[in-house]
Amino acid sequence: MTLPVLKTWLSGVALTLSLATAAHSAELLNSSYDVSRELFTALNAPFKQQWDAAHPDDKITIKQSHAGSSKQALAILQGLQADVVTYNQVTDVQILHDKGNLIAADWQSRLPNNSSPFFSTMAFLVRKGNPKQIHDWSDLARSGVKLIFPNPKTSGNGRYTWLAAWGAADNADGHDAAKTRAYMQQFLKNVEVFDTGGRGATTTFVERGLGDVLISFESEVNNIRNQYGKDDYEVIVPHTNILAEFPVAWVDKNVAHNQSADAAKAYLNYLYTPAAQEIITRYYYRVNNPQLMAEQKARFPQVALFTVQDTFGGWDQAMKTHFASGGELDKLLAAGRG
Repeated sequence: MTLPVLKTWLSGVALTLSLATAAHSAELLNSSYDVSRELFTALNAPFKQQWDAAHPDDKITIKQSHAGSSKQALAILQGLQADVVTYNQVTDVQILHDKGNLIAADWQSRLPNNSSPFFSTMAFLVRKGNPKQIHDWSDLARSGVKLIFPNPKTSGNGRYTWLAAWGAADNADGHDAAKTRAYMQQFLKNVEVFDTGGRGATTTFVERGLGDVLISFESEVNNIRNQYGKDDYEVIVPHTNILAEFPVAWVDKNVAHNQSADAAKAYLNYLYTPAAQEIITRYYYRVNNPQLMAEQKARFPQVALFTVQDTFGGWDQAMKTHFASGGELDKLLAAGRG
């Protein structure tokens, strides 16, 4: 083979390889919270079908990463090249801007409903027959009731649980701070295991058989009951409860580096479509679609929701007051050991 012919052949091989790579080049990494695996598995397949049909030369692969949301955010700050984040707490997205300048300051206004395509609240999973007769937040501070939920230091799920219990107690006792702290101190004493994330708490309660009550998102406890046996568990959704938002965002610096901005934005916008919203409600998440929620009302008990903003002054203030070093959580844990 002569040199010119060889060069031509090599150029053809390079072009063929380049085209083959381009035909399969679209890829997304979704960094998500601990108990969202099944939800995004269900959402990813129809999005891929839709994307691939519109981009036959750029078919997409979607990868997932799951852990406690704060751990996930830290991993991105340390270099994880996630294209999108789908978390369960605003602060775990905001820190990507505040600490790493990885995401735009206006991220929460880029998509509808404060960039939260769905929401939830907290619920209790108890064993068959509800042997400890758990019906409301007040029952969780009774003597002999053992609680399982994630550590608020490492889990957005755990922080929502803490704030939901605090807000419900504050409302019940007429905003008497001393009574609320006394309730929360007993609430903490009843914790049998503090797992690092929601899925670990599920394993502790279901597979290890520890605890009388698992506290988690309404979506999670219903899916656990369906997975492990409707006749073996019962779900209780307290009437006074917290609004748990699930913010999403594309990570600006990473999508620029990965050349994945179009796919990342399409993926997150897809979560707001009627087809995706219907899938989301199947997994017991609530959506801002009155018609769909009316159709699904049997799945979702009526609740009186309070917000982190109205009750705690927003997430920045809640983090400082309750979860920072020396905050309410640390003080009450220390008092309980004293």
